[in-house]
Amino acid sequence: MAIRERGQWGYLIIWEYRVRADVEKRFERVYRSDGDWARLLSQHESYIGTELIHNLKSARTYVTLDFWLSQAGYDEFQGQHPAEYNALDEKCEPMTESEREIGRFVRVVG
Repeated sequence: MAIRERGQWGYLIIWEYRVRADVEKRFERVYRSDGDWARLLSQHESYIGTELIHNLKSARTYVTLDFWLSQAGYDEFQGQHPAEYNALDEKCEPMTESEREIGRFVRVVG
């Protein structure tokens, strides 16, 4: 997590990945909370952090949780860093058999 507490999140994006055989450790290094993706996303002040979750029933299935203060902050990041985002996405694509966005969520407060 970044300096902010996870409890401050207002926007969450969840992705699921099916990782190719024999690249699981490499995938984990890139997608974990201090990996390449987290370093890229942390360029925006609205980014809180990323968590990498491993599915125990499916050895090559992972989920990432990207925490943001707000959707506006995430959208602003996307507008400021499209080239870097796309380059890293392209670099990481060979590690996965599939990836899908599970969803985008807003926190219900009150």
